[in-house]
Amino acid sequence: MFNITEFVKRPGLGRAGRSIKVRANYFEVTTFPSSKIYHYDIDISPEVPSALNRKVFQRAERAEISLSGIRAVYDGRRNIYSVSPFPFGDSYTSEGTMPDDMNNVGRSPRIFKIRIRKIAEIDMEEIHRFLNGRGSISPNILTGIMALNVMIHHKPSMELTKVGRNFYTSQGSRPISGGAEVWQGYFQSIRPTPMKLMINIDLHATTFYEGGSLVQMVVKILGKSSVEDLRSIQDRDRTKLEKYLKNLKVYATHRGENNSRRKLRIIKLTSTPASSTILEIGDQQIDIATYFNNTYGRSLQYPFLPCVVVQGKTYLPMEICNVVEGQRYMRKLNGGQMIDMIKFTRQPPQSRVDKINQGIQILNYRQNEYIQQFSFQVSNEMVITQARVLPAPKLQYHPSSKDSAFVPRGGLWNLMYKKVATGTTLGSWACAVFGSERDYPIGAVQKFIRELVTTCQDTGMNIPNRNPPIQHCNPQGGIENALRQIWVRAGNTAKSKPQLILCILPNPGVPLYAEIKRVCDTVIGVASQCILGKHTFSAKKQYCANICLKINVKLGGMNSFINPSQIPFITQCPTIVMGASVTHPAPGDQNTGRPSIVAVTASVDAKASRYVAAIRVQTGNREVICDLAAMVKELLRTFYITCGRKPERILFYRSGVSEGQFSIVLENEIKAIKAACKSLDERYRPTITFVVVQKRNHTRFFLTDKRDGDRTGNCPSGTVVDATVVHPFEFDFYLQSHPSSLQGTSRPAHYHVLLDENGFNADSLQTLTYNLCYNFARCTRAVSIVPPVYYAHLVCARARFHASSENWSDPDTPEGVGSASYAAVKNDLLKVMYFI
Repeated sequence: MFNITEFVKRPGLGRAGRSIKVRANYFEVTTFPSSKIYHYDIDISPEVPSALNRKVFQRAERAEISLSGIRAVYDGRRNIYSVSPFPFGDSYTSEGTMPDDMNNVGRSPRIFKIRIRKIAEIDMEEIHRFLNGRGSISPNILTGIMALNVMIHHKPSMELTKVGRNFYTSQGSRPISGGAEVWQGYFQSIRPTPMKLMINIDLHATTFYEGGSLVQMVVKILGKSSVEDLRSIQDRDRTKLEKYLKNLKVYATHRGENNSRRKLRIIKLTSTPASSTILEIGDQQIDIATYFNNTYGRSLQYPFLPCVVVQGKTYLPMEICNVVEGQRYMRKLNGGQMIDMIKFTRQPPQSRVDKINQGIQILNYRQNEYIQQFSFQVSNEMVITQARVLPAPKLQYHPSSKDSAFVPRGGLWNLMYKKVATGTTLGSWACAVFGSERDYPIGAVQKFIRELVTTCQDTGMNIPNRNPPIQHCNPQGGIENALRQIWVRAGNTAKSKPQLILCILPNPGVPLYAEIKRVCDTVIGVASQCILGKHTFSAKKQYCANICLKINVKLGGMNSFINPSQIPFITQCPTIVMGASVTHPAPGDQNTGRPSIVAVTASVDAKASRYVAAIRVQTGNREVICDLAAMVKELLRTFYITCGRKPERILFYRSGVSEGQFSIVLENEIKAIKAACKSLDERYRPTITFVVVQKRNHTRFFLTDKRDGDRTGNCPSGTVVDATVVHPFEFDFYLQSHPSSLQGTSRPAHYHVLLDENGFNADSLQTLTYNLCYNFARCTRAVSIVPPVYYAHLVCARARFHASSENWSDPDTPEGVGSASYAAVKNDLLKVMYFI
């Protein structure tokens, strides 16, 4: 008897909750090949980017290779797939020519050597057997699905701009500041689902450099209103400009249409304007502005601008250069750009449906001659599936609260007349105001603190020291010394060890915030709470209440908890809930030696409300957590010290693992968890459930009946789907736990169970996971992923600020340039939720 999966088989469908029907952005594959697909390896030398590989193959296919009408599909690297064997037999070698750099003019054609050899015949009937439960997953099936994915990507790869699995079109693009623009893109992927293959199609957007005039781009980069404002470019602006433009591809327009096909990469800028940048021609010296006038009869309009230096050390005036369209913008977006990007990407549900359907027309499966040859057909209608809306759990606050136990509606509630379940005492604290007394008068700060203290006390905290010392600090430098001084003042005033430094910030910028967190978390070892200065002038009750929630848990308190009867798995016997996350260096930052940061959080009480964290750094872009055994051991010890008992069960939620990494993560990380238990006691073997949480997925659900949703048209909080668009046999489900925002389409989280020694059924795990989403400490709403994973994300984000050599103050420096060393969080803080 074969094993249908190496992971957990689905224990049946869930039944809890109210049934509704939803559309999913999946399209049924109605026909796909049942015979063989032929797999060939292709080697093109010299090595070039995949876009040029495609052109080389396409040219060779038409000129040198005779495929007798066979339309093969190519992934741009090493793989070619065909529905028929190639006429030349099992191998073929030829040479083909291609003008350099995608049809550059003025250079001799490059010769490419092409070797093709047959490596496999893929039995597609095996996929049919797998989908119907008559066979387990195999390399042949994975290769077959990969071949079909290459097939649907082949033609769009030649006609649209491709990045990863996404295709982008400039049609309907929107400019954002800084010479960039947002393009609409489409994601497509073939996925196995119960009894069928489906194509998952979703929207995706990314930023590109604006095509067109280089001069106009420079105006936008430097934030000027016109070219005339560039008559005297300062050194700082020139340095910024050179960083921005380096490696950008342009084409020159001064020689007419033919020359515009040649793409040139910018190496640097001249330090002098075109009118005084001197060329040596023979024994003569001539400035570039005069040279262009004499040679091309072209009087420069902007001789005061520097020139760009392109490969071959050619000097070109900016005004004769146009930016090549379709170049990916890889820089970190600034605040204004992010706002513009969000406005572009936030599509309400119906608008998203319409744009996905437009994508079906753009991808045009029905008129695609490659797809036709593979006998492949796709429905044009989104699939409809059964969904359920799970009931919200009962939440509990302090018994003295009005409505101390209640069931939230729509995933939301408020703190009115409520007191936190366990309020802490704040006796030793101080306030650091990063700004002058003129900007933040002492009276205004004191008034805000009085309102904050009153709100905290009304909410159940005890604050005997209502007038903490206040110190104005310079936000531009000396942050560490200032915080040390205010810490000493807090201790001296209260005659006890300081518990909190309240920091008032002049702006939401990263540099000051990062330095405050680095110093407080790793140098001093005290909790910190940052507040934007603008809030001190109008101390709103709701804002102060939100701050209170954060302060209370940072000091070891508990804000609320779920009724124990509704999380029986956790309350019936000692159970630890863990969440793990790995964050990698930013895309433009991966060759700098920057490490990845790992965080594991764990509950340390019987209500799964209070969490502690363990943090490590490891080699950049390694997905498996290297030191997991030591981290789990550390957290198990903390649980034992806090609760007085060893956990008998471990529920481990793991974030950010792709399907291709399931096996390796399961093998290594389960082994590490078990090793941690064994190292504490040879006989200690708690039962483990290991669940992967994928937040960044491309699945979206849309109501078939608007009456089932909320006023935004989104699916309600608690919507769960475990049929039709899930894995054919494995235990996975989609859960949209959070209430929808006013704009955009809600995204469900995807939960996939890799190991289950605790015998969950569908309802018990789905309900527990959803109920836990109401236990997030710093807000009064259900959150989009389970809190232990959410907390692990927060810990990783905070750890980035603990690096010693970051250059947070330069917006043009990608995060993490250089080799940063990370300081450890002080032990006292690791016992509380300092990261909230």
